[in-house]
Amino acid sequence: MWTAFMWGGISASAVVIGALAALFLKIPKRVIGWIMAFGTGTLIGAATFELLGDALNDGGIIPTALGFTAGAVVYTLFDLLISAKGGAGRKRSGRSGDSNQSGLGIFAGTVIDAIPESIMLGASLLAGNGVSVVLVVSIFVSKIPEGLSSTVGLQGSKYSRAKIMLMWLSVLLISALAALGGYLFLEQLPEEMGAAIGAFAGGGIIAMICSTMMPEAFEEGGPVVGLIASMGLLVSLLLDL
Repeated sequence: MWTAFMWGGISASAVVIGALAALFLKIPKRVIGWIMAFGTGTLIGAATFELLGDALNDGGIIPTALGFTAGAVVYTLFDLLISAKGGAGRKRSGRSGDSNQSGLGIFAGTVIDAIPESIMLGASLLAGNGVSVVLVVSIFVSKIPEGLSSTVGLQGSKYSRAKIMLMWLSVLLISALAALGGYLFLEQLPEEMGAAIGAFAGGGIIAMICSTMMPEAFEEGGPVVGLIASMGLLVSLLLDL
């Protein structure tokens, strides 16, 4: 049980690493875009091989399709709401404005992004084969540029270093609790329901990648990000073997 909590915290700790890098180092935007592109590829692989693949095997096509569609719709609705509250640029490394509302939007959006990933990370322990390496690596890599970009946005909203670090430590704790919740909750469900929830998380992750990570990666990293994302997907495939 506490192993799920630990791995949820470890995978989310990358957002703190990214935040520290943004606060104390000057990292070129192009490099941030390249890291995000690699994280995009690994997350696509994790959602496909780990979440959708397992959901299809355990529950069949109907629960998988329904769960995946619902996850994409729900994430999109939350994303629209968070964007309206100032969180549209939460993964953007440009300044996001001076309003407190914008800073809170960035924080809320980051939490919404983290929850489905962490839930399925915890659920991956239920198979009895240890944590999913694919999910851990994918989440960790994707969180570094998120911490970088979002921290710059929070600095633009006039947040202090102490407050920024407190917010990211809160994200780490929420992610760890979500992983723990995924382990405890999904353990009690029948296979079809668990498969639908896994597909739901996969749909949310894919929608998040397409609406936030991919546009930012290309904007900052240029056309080469296509190759980098492809390599991320290949790494995800190799880790899943």
